[in-house]
Amino acid sequence: MEDWAIQDLVQSPRHRHVALLLVASSYVTWTYQTHTFSNSIETLLVAWSLVLVQRVTGNKQRSSIFASGLLGFLFVFGTFNRITFPAFLLIPGLQLIPHYLQKPFSLFATLLSALTTSFFAIYADTVFYSTGPVGLLTVFRHPIITPLNNLLYNSSSKNLAQHGLHPHYQHFLANLPQLLGPAFLLLFATPNINLRLKSAISGVVVLSFFRHQEARFLIPTVPLILSSVQLPRRYSRLWVAAWVGFNAVFGVLMGVYHQGGVIQTQVFLAGREDATEALWWRCYSPPTWLLGGKNGNLNTRDLKGLEPLLMIEELRQVATCHEGAKTEVTKSRSGGKANNGTYLIAPFSSTFLDQYTHPTTKQDGRLRLEFEKVWEYRNHLNLDDMDFAEDGVRATLARVLGRRGLVAWRVTKAC
Repeated sequence: MEDWAIQDLVQSPRHRHVALLLVASSYVTWTYQTHTFSNSIETLLVAWSLVLVQRVTGNKQRSSIFASGLLGFLFVFGTFNRITFPAFLLIPGLQLIPHYLQKPFSLFATLLSALTTSFFAIYADTVFYSTGPVGLLTVFRHPIITPLNNLLYNSSSKNLAQHGLHPHYQHFLANLPQLLGPAFLLLFATPNINLRLKSAISGVVVLSFFRHQEARFLIPTVPLILSSVQLPRRYSRLWVAAWVGFNAVFGVLMGVYHQGGVIQTQVFLAGREDATEALWWRCYSPPTWLLGGKNGNLNTRDLKGLEPLLMIEELRQVATCHEGAKTEVTKSRSGGKANNGTYLIAPFSSTFLDQYTHPTTKQDGRLRLEFEKVWEYRNHLNLDDMDFAEDGVRATLARVLGRRGLVAWRVTKAC
């Protein structure tokens, strides 16, 4: 679907061949686009929305009612998939204004399709998130509009602080180079200023206003930018070598190691009879469907990037007592039915936890927590935990790479 969109968007056969080759050889395509992440779906929706914009504005003789209606559907679908979607259509959408003024039936088709799709999307979300029975009257009186709730949530710096705050230049100076590698430099050489590049620029600019900035938010820009740059004529072999090396390294890094232990750890928890509370900290939110029948007995909580001391307080609220925990472990090992067990899943690179896991560390009386390591998956890197500004480059790399792994600790407390 992505290649098909590029085939349609890039007019020059020679440039189209280069664009397809660059997109296919990008590690972003190998890793993110081979999974059903919301960012991956957003990438396809952005590309095909641009195809429709190009078709609608390019047809001067007809109203392009079908393409306009389909564009309205994709716009709503994309917005309900990710609230960031409209940012990529901000500038391309402006090109539709002259067409809509001349072809009002095209505007009507877009609005009718968008409103109809919005109604069904809001109805589905209201039914899904409501606790009681939902009728049409409930949808009109108390609708649950998830994009609006998402926007309100992300407009609060307090909420974003739970996920991590970044400088406004994070996307442009750090995230784009991480996604594009050597191709990032080509943006400043001789880029083709076209609809695709305008879409990428509008997305980066709008998303830079929000303080929480992850590289995956910019995944839709990758095929748009790679299909808009020109390969250098001088030092072309050197650039190709750098491109191949960059994608080989990041393909392994992001496709194998980055957050690589989440699935394996969740499968491990599904087999723990005593696991009733699982708190995940500083790693991706785990898919609960992997727990199978265990999902009904195990309360999974995603603490995201919660402040360390606040995370400890959350643990204290649900941790079992030392003696009770020993009894549960004994039951589990003897084949009996275990009832209660609290687990913390966190990266081994989080050195804050050393004071709780080191046997010589002393804590105060009834506040004492004990961490017992029961599971570790070494092929896991937490690249979101890299703090070069505070720790320095060498110390940060030594911690994140040297202490790689995702660990499950069984947590108990003194009662």
